Amino acid sequence: MLIVILLILSVLFIIVSTVKYKLHPFLALLFTAIAYGIFSGMPLDKLVESVSSGFGNTIGYIGIVIVAGCIIGNFLEQSGGAYTLAEVVLKIVGKKRVHLVMIIIGYIVSIPVFADSGFVILSSLNRALSKRAKISLAGSAIALVLGLIITHCLVPPTPGPIAAAGILNADLGLVILFGLLVGLAPLVTGWLFASKFASRTYIDPNPDLTEEQLTAKMKEAPGAFKAFMPILVPIFLIVIKSISEFPSNPLGTGVIKSVSGFIGAPLVALLIGTLLSFLLPKKFDRAMLSGAGWVGKALLDASIIILITGAGGAFGMVLRNSGIADVIGNSLAEINLSIWLPFILAAALKSAQGSSTVAIITTASLMAPLMSSLGFDTPVDKALVVLSIGAGSMVVSHANDSIFWVVTQMSGMDVRTGYKLHTLGTLVIGITSMMAIWLLFVMNM
Repeated sequence: MLIVILLILSVLFIIVSTVKYKLHPFLALLFTAIAYGIFSGMPLDKLVESVSSGFGNTIGYIGIVIVAGCIIGNFLEQSGGAYTLAEVVLKIVGKKRVHLVMIIIGYIVSIPVFADSGFVILSSLNRALSKRAKISLAGSAIALVLGLIITHCLVPPTPGPIAAAGILNADLGLVILFGLLVGLAPLVTGWLFASKFASRTYIDPNPDLTEEQLTAKMKEAPGAFKAFMPILVPIFLIVIKSISEFPSNPLGTGVIKSVSGFIGAPLVALLIGTLLSFLLPKKFDRAMLSGAGWVGKALLDASIIILITGAGGAFGMVLRNSGIADVIGNSLAEINLSIWLPFILAAALKSAQGSSTVAIITTASLMAPLMSSLGFDTPVDKALVVLSIGAGSMVVSHANDSIFWVVTQMSGMDVRTGYKLHTLGTLVIGITSMMAIWLLFVMNM
């Protein structure tokens, strides 16, 4: 029971230290890993080895992938490519269906771009479309943010799901495939929530940009083909690699399989996407690739995620080497929470400390030593555990989450309205996502 109590205290320390005392999650996870190892009676040399190997192995697997994803996202943001993606969806769905348009735009844009950044990027477009359609900004803003959160938590190359896949050794192609499939369920419920419930609260759109200014900004944005390529090409390559590794060998066992395995490796696929993102600016400047340019900004954003991910890997390795899997795994197996366990853990961490990415990484670290004892051994099981963690990391976004304030402040909502619309909306899409994951899990049993 000692290590169970230590685990509970460890999670509480991570929550309290990051929320109340504002300790950086990197230090919180690292200090927790060391303290847990000491108090659990782990030999000190084994503890040091566990922290070092857990940190290094995790970063070695996922670090460059996170960097590449952040570069792609930043180039989409800075070049105006996100506006192009929005325009394409508008033409397909129709400019009068603003709620549906905004949630689909958010769903697409947040695959490579952080959800809060995506909301900032698309806020002016959202206001202009809402004004044109003569609808409340509340409904369209909630539709946009829910679409952003869905793929931010479920679909790589967003850093959280990538990190979880790395920590749990899950097939990234399967995570992408199932993530896109699962994401359709909350896409529908999120749209209905925004259009039928959130839209009843009236907020004047009062657009930041006139339609003329928006049109001028669109002229500087890249074309649709260029804007989609950095997102779609890596995803396509990663999925093809996963297909080539099916037991039936659909692509054979020769050169085609070897080549697809190379270019479909997440590291290589995302680097190809990075090169494609360099084609986005209409007027390319070599300064964009410098430390002070767009690449430099992306590297700074990526460094924080990489450090947190590495610390999560260190914590997970210490837990694994402490033998906690045998104790907790058997107990939880008897309770039979099954695929709901990672969802509950991630939801608790998300609600407590606010960051979806931190909740995903921490939960993946907690789950890593338990996977075998809970029976999550197959590639499909591992992918669904990653998605279960992602679904839990949606529940719920409130005042301790940065995107809560981005949405409320940029949409003219007071805090009470933010809880009523934004917080409740994340609960709806989180539970819907988990129900879809559970159905897939049951069908695969």
